[in-house]
Amino acid sequence: EVQLVESGGGLVQPGGSLRLSCAASGFTFSMSAMSWFRQAPGKGLEWVSSIYSYSSNTYYADSVKGRFTISTDNAKNTLYLQMNSLKSEDTAVYYCAKDGGSYFPADFGSWGQGAQVTVSS
Repeated sequence: EVQLVESGGGLVQPGGSLRLSCAASGFTFSMSAMSWFRQAPGKGLEWVSSIYSYSSNTYYADSVKGRFTISTDNAKNTLYLQMNSLKSEDTAVYYCAKDGGSYFPADFGSWGQGAQVTVSS
């Protein structure tokens, strides 16, 4: 059974940083693509970033490019999202998802429970 457990959300001031973690189990993490999505209040799910662990290729939405960094620790079966220079518009619930290769949430079958990130002064 695939399990994804996120941690690391919280309240941060504009310009600050946070790191989200997603602990994975139930599948071969080192051979899987992984992705982050987010859902802002009153909006739909938005693709944020993907990583292909076996190639280390990374992809980012234009809205976060240059500010966010996706990475993995295959020894710990953990996915990360380092978020720097945070803006109020980054406020959302962030979800990790197994697999990549798509921007569409319907194409992803396994999700974490979500981590709230609030950017506010």
